Amino acid sequence: QVQLVESGGGLVQPGGSLRLSCAAAGSILGINAMGWYRQAPGKQRELVAVIPSGGSTNYADSVKGRFTISRDNAKNMVYLQMNSLKPEDTAVYYCNADIWTITSRSRYWGQGTQVTVSS
Repeated sequence: QVQLVESGGGLVQPGGSLRLSCAAAGSILGINAMGWYRQAPGKQRELVAVIPSGGSTNYADSVKGRFTISRDNAKNMVYLQMNSLKPEDTAVYYCNADIWTITSRSRYWGQGTQVTVSS
């Protein structure tokens, strides 16, 4: 079994910062791309940022220059540093990873962590 567990969400004022973390645990042989998605109330889930096992990162236009995705392959973790937060960044943020186990390759999701940007 594989689990992704996010942490680091919360309430922050506009212009503030938060750092999200996601840990992948279980019978993992390898991890390909890891990423962050978000879903605001009444909206579809959207890609925020993705980081492959090798190569360049990719960001949604709405977060470019404000958010930074990074990963620690030794710890099977991915991070999202969010700066200059805006009220429109308010959403549930989900971690996603493309993971190889002994039996299969699948995409896994975390349970989500709430980020609220409000004064």
